[in-house]
Amino acid sequence: MERVLSMFERADPFSTWWPTIAALLVGLVITVRTIMSGQRCPNDNQIKEQIVVVTGGNSGMGFEIAKALAARGGRIILACRNLTAGERAAAIIKRELGCRTPLDPNDSSSANPAERYFVEVRQLDLCSLSSVQQFAAQLMSEFERIDVLVNNAGMVFGNTQVPTGDGFEQHLQVNYLAPLLLTQLLLPHLERSEQGRIIFTSAHAHQAAKMDFDDPLNVGSWAVKFHARDAFAHSKLALVLATRWLAKELTGTTVTVNCCTPGLVRGTRHLRHSPLMSAFCVKVITYPWMWLFMKNAYEGAQTAIRLATDPQLKQVSGEYFNRQGGVHNGQDTATATATAAAARKLIYVPHAQSPGWGSLTGDLGSNVYLHLV
Repeated sequence: MERVLSMFERADPFSTWWPTIAALLVGLVITVRTIMSGQRCPNDNQIKEQIVVVTGGNSGMGFEIAKALAARGGRIILACRNLTAGERAAAIIKRELGCRTPLDPNDSSSANPAERYFVEVRQLDLCSLSSVQQFAAQLMSEFERIDVLVNNAGMVFGNTQVPTGDGFEQHLQVNYLAPLLLTQLLLPHLERSEQGRIIFTSAHAHQAAKMDFDDPLNVGSWAVKFHARDAFAHSKLALVLATRWLAKELTGTTVTVNCCTPGLVRGTRHLRHSPLMSAFCVKVITYPWMWLFMKNAYEGAQTAIRLATDPQLKQVSGEYFNRQGGVHNGQDTATATATAAAARKLIYVPHAQSPGWGSLTGDLGSNVYLHLV
């Protein structure tokens, strides 16, 4: 007994306890990653032959959304600013899905499994409203209907002092005005679908946005220096409001519209506009924390995938889904309508093609798109 006690007295505490400490740390890291990664899409519903448009589908979450929906049988249109990057992404998606597909000896339709997946690319630059119009016109001439529209593309940490070619603040146009215009233009084709779905990608940052109810789109602030973070938050709040307003206008149709936030996601290339985050030393320091506390693009895409495929959400519209997939109420309808009316003063949309849009204020007067600033 004395010998055993003497052994404990001479033992090094660190050498005795470090395996336990290491195991606890590993367990803690695994627990944090599991919590932060969120839920996976709870269904494996197929969307065979459904036509799906994904903006920003060449990288990040858009790429993962497109790949997941292509794997479920969807006909995917990648709407990308850079056609070369889009073609590369489409080839990768088809190659990866083709590698997963077992060869059927009785199927002689295609020797290459990758060719079973329909993934095509069309050019779309959200910084240009004319590009949005051309893209919408091209889709409507090529397809008889559109089943799902995923407004995924966006920007953060852009230069708030350099307007787009249309004269708008960059975050407002890329994150709100252009997606809203695209949605309005494609509504006739979405209504031809048995169950059209519109999905907007917002962010938790919208909760920090400040809104002037007399100037809901902050037009009066464009000439004043303000932080890109505030511009981003405001544009994402406008998206949540647009979801609420558009759902009300689409009541009685076969089209639903919902909004989701993926949570904190790395690998989206959104931070490419940030001078600070572009520094190599900052990347080295922050990456371990980003890996631990942020989702990857695949994990961030799960809520949007669910909104595009879940049959239980067929009648759900005008809602805001958080990163765990839970349903939350949108913002109040009065504010949503005021924001949509402010957007209408900046861009016109043909009345005949846009339910509810012309009922806000005034008369559209023509079937051309007019920029009023």
